[in-house]
Amino acid sequence: MSGGTLVVSREVNNHSYYKKRLEGLGFPDVIPTALERDALNSLIRAMNPKVLLMDARFYQCCTPFLMSGLKHEFPKIEMTAVSIGEYPADLAMYFILNGAKSYLSTFDGIEDFFIRLADISNGGEFISPAVQERIEMRREYPMPAGKITERHKQIILLMCNGFKDDEIARTLYITRRTVTTQKTKIFTSLNVRSPNELIRVALKLEIVKLEGMYFYPKDLILNPLPERKILKRRKK
Repeated sequence: MSGGTLVVSREVNNHSYYKKRLEGLGFPDVIPTALERDALNSLIRAMNPKVLLMDARFYQCCTPFLMSGLKHEFPKIEMTAVSIGEYPADLAMYFILNGAKSYLSTFDGIEDFFIRLADISNGGEFISPAVQERIEMRREYPMPAGKITERHKQIILLMCNGFKDDEIARTLYITRRTVTTQKTKIFTSLNVRSPNELIRVALKLEIVKLEGMYFYPKDLILNPLPERKILKRRKK
């Protein structure tokens, strides 16, 4: 339904409630859905909504990154991330950096939450104060998510299999400096802080699969390294 409102949430049992409540706040022709990825994209193309409201936890920690893909694919849609539960402000700020018009959280107060929703239905925008603070407190404006390239996927696969930077460099025939640079881009785009978090996100995004995490570097050496044995010559 062109010009309507698409609500993306996994709380299927509450979809009829969302439709009634949001239309009461002024959102036109509300359609709730739990479709994801390609199926969601197909629905958006068919529906051509004016507004998209997405549950911040729809893709868990990956929602900001995947919402950036939606914004790139459908730049004219007014997108809002909505959190009806706890969601880290440092992660939530990437909804705004990645192109969402607004970010709302019930943690700012239920009454205010619905007031802001009504404003958004009339074309307004709002960023939760906690999220705005996380953006403004930084010396440099944080970079939005970038595209995950095929080279990035190769590096991610090796990292998820435990390869260190120098081992990745030798395997892919690139410099260690290039590995470090690409890892920074990967971590920034996927909003992760460590290799352990990267594994979780990579599995969620299906960049890697469990059956693909089974190999090791050719020159694998475990720490601690063995001590050299000093052989003393026997005195004659």
